Amino acid sequence: MASVSERETREIEAANASGNTPVVFIHGLWLLPSSWDNWADFFKQAGYSPLTPDWPDDPATVEEARANPEILAKKNLAQVADHTAEVIGRLDRKPAVMGHSTGGLLAQMIAGRGLSAATVAIDPGPFRGVLPLPISTLRASLPVLRNPLNRGRAVTLTLDQFKYGWANALSEEEARRLYDAYHVAAPGVALMQMANANVNPWTEAKVDTRNPDRGPLLIIEGEKDHTVAPAIAKAAYKRQKHNEGVTEYEEVPNRGHALTIDSGWREVAEKALAFVKRFV
Repeated sequence: MASVSERETREIEAANASGNTPVVFIHGLWLLPSSWDNWADFFKQAGYSPLTPDWPDDPATVEEARANPEILAKKNLAQVADHTAEVIGRLDRKPAVMGHSTGGLLAQMIAGRGLSAATVAIDPGPFRGVLPLPISTLRASLPVLRNPLNRGRAVTLTLDQFKYGWANALSEEEARRLYDAYHVAAPGVALMQMANANVNPWTEAKVDTRNPDRGPLLIIEGEKDHTVAPAIAKAAYKRQKHNEGVTEYEEVPNRGHALTIDSGWREVAEKALAFVKRFV
């Protein structure tokens, strides 16, 4: 398992040299760090220093990931959270942390460790104590969950599966463009950890929602998200709002799970930036 990569080291050094507040972007399943490129540029222009950590051993490009999908297998939540924490530990300043989908869960895990100055969780995956399991989420997860052997595999979605889970609010043309540009295989184990969180007392899909050092948290949810349906995000918000820190929830109308990479990404990024500016 790789430690901090050369690319990540360059981002850490640039952030420390800049003196600006770092912003750490955590990708989720079926994407790579490059899925945050537009956001990284946007936040850099706003005066922040962006970092886009890998999940351990992430290939550098979508093309490499598709050529060798099994390198993406067997990455569990604790490994990714610990790797992200290692990146953050090398920063001179406490960062803002943002994540999408499983990355949104990981962002909350990092915040629960007291490592984030402000956190934005976008369409966040569920953690222990988040109980709703809407039919759309179950259907979107079935390509992985229906076969227990997928726990040790990297699973690729078909275009039709991607259209249902990610691009249901988009045109056929944009759905195909996003699939071709961004989609890669994902470790089945991470999805299974989230799916089984409420029946496994030792699950890694858990968040310290009451840590007084959690800091301010915003949960952003796409109204039409099939993969992480609004009921899941609202349940996470209800758990998180018991924290003494600021906890907010915002639903973006007519947007699905691809809201961080589709043509309307800037609308969501502006909401995230406005929240971070209030606290960092």
